Amino acid sequence: MTTSPQEQAAARPQSPQAPGGHPQRWLILGVLCLAVLTVVLDNTVLNVAIPSLTRELDASTSDIQWMINAYSLVQSGLLLTAGSAADRYGRKKMLAVGLALFGTGSLVAGLAGSTGQLIAARAGMGIGGALLMTTVLAVAIQIFTPEEQPKAIGIWAAVNSLGFAAGPLLGGFLLDHFWWGAIFLVNLPVAALALVAVVTLVPESKNPQGDRPDVLGAVLSTVGMAALVFAIISGPEHGWTSGRVLLTAAVAVVVLAAFAAWERRIPYPMIDMHFFHDRRFTGAVSGGVLITFGMGGSLFLLTQHMQFVLGYEPLEAGLRTAPLALMVVALNFTGLAAKWAARLGTPLAIGLGMLVMAAGLASVATVAPGGYTGTLLGLVLIGTGAAVASPAMSHAIMSAIPPEKAGVGGGVNGTVAEFGTGLGVAVLGALLNARFAALIPMAAASLPMALAQADGAAERGRVLDAFSSGLETSLLVGAAAVLLGGLVAGALLRRAERADKS
Repeated sequence: MTTSPQEQAAARPQSPQAPGGHPQRWLILGVLCLAVLTVVLDNTVLNVAIPSLTRELDASTSDIQWMINAYSLVQSGLLLTAGSAADRYGRKKMLAVGLALFGTGSLVAGLAGSTGQLIAARAGMGIGGALLMTTVLAVAIQIFTPEEQPKAIGIWAAVNSLGFAAGPLLGGFLLDHFWWGAIFLVNLPVAALALVAVVTLVPESKNPQGDRPDVLGAVLSTVGMAALVFAIISGPEHGWTSGRVLLTAAVAVVVLAAFAAWERRIPYPMIDMHFFHDRRFTGAVSGGVLITFGMGGSLFLLTQHMQFVLGYEPLEAGLRTAPLALMVVALNFTGLAAKWAARLGTPLAIGLGMLVMAAGLASVATVAPGGYTGTLLGLVLIGTGAAVASPAMSHAIMSAIPPEKAGVGGGVNGTVAEFGTGLGVAVLGALLNARFAALIPMAAASLPMALAQADGAAERGRVLDAFSSGLETSLLVGAAAVLLGGLVAGALLRRAERADKS
């Protein structure tokens, strides 16, 4: 029988912490943010390269989705194990290994000559990304005092949001001047610089009595999530009642159920199920999955809409998504978002932030098909909501996990983001494809193929209108998911606060 997180925390010695924190903690935080920015940028920067990859590698919509999801699913499946390994064997060591693996994977991806090679390289990059995402937050928890941790997590979360939003801008710039492989090769100098800085500046920290890695749990979670997303991606093309989709969905259900059962019975789980007894943890996790579900899937669709339907070049499409990143930067680095969150309290800050984000997604869905005005308003609202909700969400997750489990906490936080994003791309992409194929039967493969087969301007216009209709449906579903996440997270966190006071 496993012990509770509170009992484990009481039984294990805490890592020593200097009264004022590490003397170079803010410089170290800058190095950590540089590392995590590379990982986050790599996923969103790929969105704007979708048209180029479609043309130059003859990639289908399913290929494109797997280029994104191969990275996300491998990373999300390994995050918890990577966090546990970092706690036990050394967070600095795992951070350095993650940077080296991520840089190597970027080199292979940049030189890939086929969709299969690129998908495999992206999966390999996911291993390095898992080590980076877990250890960065764990190291930050160790070097800052409890009083400074919320501010440090806020900066870390702001960099995450910035990377998430700035990816299309960077991708557009690179594609405007270089070939598509540059979006991966640009990672090499950044990874090398971060690796040198980590070796030089970051102190080693670990929990020698920590739990050993849960290898079987990592395999089960990775296989289960991959099967689930594969079923969703295959649905529009092969039919939701086809044997291929039903069999894959059944595998996903069985494997994920086995994962949950395995985690409950072993003494060293990747994630202790006692954590879910904490409303603070449950509320933050559920809200985090839905917020990244809506944002990840919506940005995946929006970048395609700007280029395929509105006719923007890659750089222009990236520039037109910049208001989202600018709002995140302005509100987080001026401290306004932190002040608002402190005044509102964590539950209300998360709830209102996600409400504003949902309004932004709805604005993009209902006005964007006619031009850029609705998109601009939506991006500003999404950026404002993310600047307030994301840091509060990350802090709520980390505060619900014992300090000696900081690596696992980082793994949970990263798993929430990666799984939500990957699932959002799959689900919202599937909804778009289903709506598109229903209106334009020849659109089953991709929008470019349907446009190439269109006979005359009238038929081309009908194809674009069908794509816009599918986009609107998918974005509204994303908005509803974000709104639901805000309501659930806010309610659970409010109950947790009341329980703590009683």
